[in-house]
Parts: sequence; structure tokens; C-alpha cells
Amino acid sequence: MSSLPNILTASRIFAVPLLAFFLWWPEWRLGYLIGFVLYCVIAITDFFDGYLARAQGTVSKLGIFLDPIADKIMVAAVVLVLTAQGYLRGPYAGDVHVIAGLIILVREIAVSGLREFLGGIQVSVPVSRLAKWKTTFQLVALGALILGGAVHGAPCQSVFEGCGSVANSWVHVIGLVSLWTAAVLTLITGWDYLRVGLKHMD
Repeated sequence: MSSLPNILTASRIFAVPLLAFFLWWPEWRLGYLIGFVLYCVIAITDFFDGYLARAQGTVSKLGIFLDPIADKIMVAAVVLVLTAQGYLRGPYAGDVHVIAGLIILVREIAVSGLREFLGGIQVSVPVSRLAKWKTTFQLVALGALILGGAVHGAPCQSVFEGCGSVANSWVHVIGLVSLWTAAVLTLITGWDYLRVGLKHMD
């Protein structure tokens, strides 16, 4: 646990409650700005812990175990808090954007269970290039939605409410578009993982 990569991974997990705290009040723009900075730090740490572990040859079983857990905890926490505070709501479509977040969460749980099953029978599932793109769009989406809270404030509360023009909420719109892109890629990559798993379930 004392290796730097493992410490960075653990720090990401401990930072999630703090991130949720800053996102808890939808009208608190400064909180969302601080939350955005913290989110970026967590994302950068996510890159460096893996990079350092490989570069230093210190990849450990603990790191392999903690890294995906840290990712999923952060994604789940941010999606749930943003949903609760109305940030997965947008012009014209209202709360429909929550479905994209739900797709991402369901896939994370399903793939985790599938990986655990396949690991038990000594079958590894490599991360595809498309899955990496999914992760990229997912990170951009959540980051943009948090930044939107700092730039635009809380989103409209209903589909009938004047949400302002798209030009006045462009960060929020980028976040929602990226979220749906991630959700579509989530379905595609999730199905790819499931096909691999089904071959070993006979």
C-alpha cells in the first residue's frame, strides 16, 4: 500500500465524498467551481497512478483491485449527485438525460460482475480502444456538467421552463451531448463484453 501509485489510487477514493460535498448545493457556483478543479485533479491522478505503476514496475494486486473501484465510485457518485441536483436535466428533453446516466451506471455494475465471473475461471477481458473512447467521453461529460454549474448555475427545473438559449448554456449542452455519446458507446462495449462472457457460461 505504501507505493506512490497505490497512495494516489486511495486518495481518489477518499476525495469522492469531498467532491460530492461541493456538488451538493445546485445554486452554489463557487462550490461547483471548486468541485470541477477537484474532479480534474482526480482525473489526472487516475492517469498518473497507472502510468507510474507501469513505469516503476510496481504494479500490485492491490492496485489492480483498487483502480477500477476508484473509477466506478467516482462516476457513480457524480452521476447520482448531479441527477439529484437537476444537472442531468436539459432544454426540450427535460429529465430524459437521466437515462444516459442510468445506462452508464448499469453497465459499470454489469461489467464488474462479468469481470469477477471471468476472473474466477482465469479468463481476462482486455480493454478495447472503443471502451477507452467511452471513458474519455464519460470524463468529458461529467466534467462539463460540473463546470456548467459554475458557469451557468442550476439548470431549468422543467421541460416547459425557459432554459435560456443553447448559446447561454453551451457548457451544459456539451456535457449532455458527451454523456449520450458515452451512453451509446457504453451499450456497444457492454455488449462486446457480454458476448465474451456468454461463450464461457455454457
